[in-house]
Formats: sequence, C-alpha cells, structure tokens
Amino acid sequence: MKNTFKSGFVTLIGRPNVGKSTLMNHIIGQKIAITSNKPQTTRNRIQTVYTCEQGQIIFVDTPGIHKAKNKLGEYMVNVAERTLNEVDVVLWLVEPATYVGAGEQHIAEQLKKVHTPVILVINKIDTVKKEELLAVIDHYRKIHDFAEIVPVSALKGENADHLVDTIFAYLQEGPQFYDEDTITDQPERQIVAELVREKALRLLKDEIPHGIAVSIEKMKERRHGHIIDIDATIVCERDSHKGIIIGKQGSMLKKIGMDARKEIEALLDSKVNLQLWVKVKKDWRESDFLLKNFGYDKKDI
Repeated sequence: MKNTFKSGFVTLIGRPNVGKSTLMNHIIGQKIAITSNKPQTTRNRIQTVYTCEQGQIIFVDTPGIHKAKNKLGEYMVNVAERTLNEVDVVLWLVEPATYVGAGEQHIAEQLKKVHTPVILVINKIDTVKKEELLAVIDHYRKIHDFAEIVPVSALKGENADHLVDTIFAYLQEGPQFYDEDTITDQPERQIVAELVREKALRLLKDEIPHGIAVSIEKMKERRHGHIIDIDATIVCERDSHKGIIIGKQGSMLKKIGMDARKEIEALLDSKVNLQLWVKVKKDWRESDFLLKNFGYDKKDI
C-alpha cells in the first residue's frame, strides 16, 4: 500500500535571534535564510521547501514578533502576526531558560488568538544540562497548551529529524505544491541582496544598527556566460555609518564584498564579479517608498 503524501505550511516564530533561520537552513540542508548574531536579521517572509517521501513542508520564516518602534518594525510585526492563522502548524522557538521575558510573554499573548496547532521548539539544548531542560519544559507547559514540545539544537542538528516527523504528524494528506528540487520561492536577486546584508551585519561593529538595506542595481550574465556581473548598493541612514561601512581605504567594503561573493558564487553556481557601493538615505525605515523599493510589500506596512 502506497504511503499517503502529506503537505502543508509551517511558520517559525520566536524572539529575534533564537535560531529560526539556523534551524530552517539545517532542515533544508542549504543556506536560504541569512543568519547573524544580531537580532532582527530576517525581514521578509522566506518560503523554503522541504520535500521527502513522507511529503512536503513549506516553511514560512516570519520576522520576529516584537513591539514595533518604527514603520519597518510595524511591517515586520504585521507580517508575523497575520501568518499565524494562515498556516497548518506554528513552531515557536525559544531558548532553554526558565525566565520568560517580555518578548516571550508578548508572543504567548498572540498565540491565545491562534487556532493552529503550536509546537514548542526549545533550541540550543547543547548549552544546558538535562535537568535544566526538564525545568524549562515544565515552565513553558504552564504558559500555553502546546500540541507538542520538541527540544533541538539547530546548530548541531540534534533532534531535527524528530522535529520534521512531528510536523508531518500534524499535516493533512495534500498535493505537492513545488517540484522536489525547489528549495525556495525567493527571487535570486533578493537572496543575493540578503547575502550581502548578512556579511555587512556580521563584519560591522555594533555601531551600525539595523539601519542598512541592500539593493541590487544590476545582475547580468556576460554574453559568453561563465561570469555574472552584480552591482549592489548598501544603503545606510547616516554619513558616519557610510565611513564605517567603507572602512579605511575601502578595507571593510572589500571584506564584505569578498565574503559575500563566495556565497553568491555557490548559490548561482557561477563566477561572480561583485561591485559594492554605499549610499546614505536618511530615515529610509520611515519611508513607504523606500521600504517598497527594498522589497517590502506596501500592503504589509
């Protein structure tokens, strides 16, 4: 008897920096969502697709749910909260701590309005002892009526297979939405922009906050193939930031470009000639036009 094929949409929520993108990248086995040790890295809903014999899971990675401080923040919160009732399963990622801060309390409040099954995923279990983990599980049980609680280590891939099996247990029989070799519906240009932004976030010191965006001005394969020319602009909010991004005699910009180029070449499976520029656009996070320009949908703002 042929096994039934299940499919459905799953969203990952959690405070910024709990490891949502790392977990998704591990399950998919390829780098799709950008990761950084700075919170608020993910800005758009990223759909990644996991296909196996059991079925197909389409992951929707939402921006972190938090209290908004500006238009960009409002956009991110709106997208995240609306997603919760549109999917088949919600994964709430938390760190293994018994202290439930304001961020988690805010998410718990949002989950009260949700009718979707919620699986609590306790990440970073490689950082705590087993008895501490039991205390964390016990603590979170009192906050919400979870469908399941699954401890994992996204970084080490520990228990990730069990998490995938648990997700399938909550999905219905359904069609294959994407070909099995599809891993994302993100346009290549957007992934390239995100890779450049990831490298900038990683290499720049804390004095550059999240006030940077990357726009791809040109992305074109040369006529005889083998090389793709990409012109990208890093947009920042202050003149002082521009100097830091460029660095002494262009050293920082060069380093960002070198690190980004390696991953872009792996993504596109081609040689890449990457040219980076830096522009100042004051308060771009408060501008509807510029938000749209950098890939944020107007109706979500």
